[in-house]
Amino acid sequence: MGILIAILVFLCWAAHLLYSLLLVPVALTSGWMYVHVLLQAYLYTGLFITGHDAMHGLVSKRLPVNTIVGWISSLLFAGLSYQKLRTNHYQHHLYPASERDPDYYVQSQNFLAWWFVFLKRYATIWQFLFMAVAFNVLKIWFDTASLIVFWIVPAVLATFQLFFVGTYLPHRKPHQENMEPHRARSQSGPHWWAMLSCYFFGYHWEHHEMPRVPWWRLYREKDKRKQEVGL
Repeated sequence: MGILIAILVFLCWAAHLLYSLLLVPVALTSGWMYVHVLLQAYLYTGLFITGHDAMHGLVSKRLPVNTIVGWISSLLFAGLSYQKLRTNHYQHHLYPASERDPDYYVQSQNFLAWWFVFLKRYATIWQFLFMAVAFNVLKIWFDTASLIVFWIVPAVLATFQLFFVGTYLPHRKPHQENMEPHRARSQSGPHWWAMLSCYFFGYHWEHHEMPRVPWWRLYREKDKRKQEVGL
């Protein structure tokens, strides 16, 4: 099931990106342009979440398949290094919201400062080189403005969504007793909102507690915890 969902995410991301680049005009006065930008950003988030599940070995029972899916997801997202993502993410699970957590910023809880440090810790020179080469190659077939609006901007928006819902809101201070032992909180509200906001990634305590549960089943863990402790 995991591999089928991963393929579906890939296809939706690629199909909508191609459609937007070829058929959606770049016009600042067009409401539809913004709709497509937001939709592509959401699909970018799904791309990253797929790579995240691959890190946990949840796309397939076979390690090589997870590795391939993880590398593809990371490269398509923004030329990210899957190896670096995986290493940092394992550290995040071992030492959540602490000095040893690469996703956490102990010096400040300011959103923008934390986000900047978060992005900086994952950026590499190879990422910038990859994106520069890819951009110039894609300009052979697609308009520059379209590439910026539908390829680059959605990726940046997706990093905002992933950081805000998947790191800042769950792990920011104050750390309360019901967040232990993961120093993580979960979002409230209906499941449809959790899916829309970040593919159930807002159920963050549940993810830390049950990292072997794929993203598309996290809502079940949320229901279980709600029945057990009312959270």
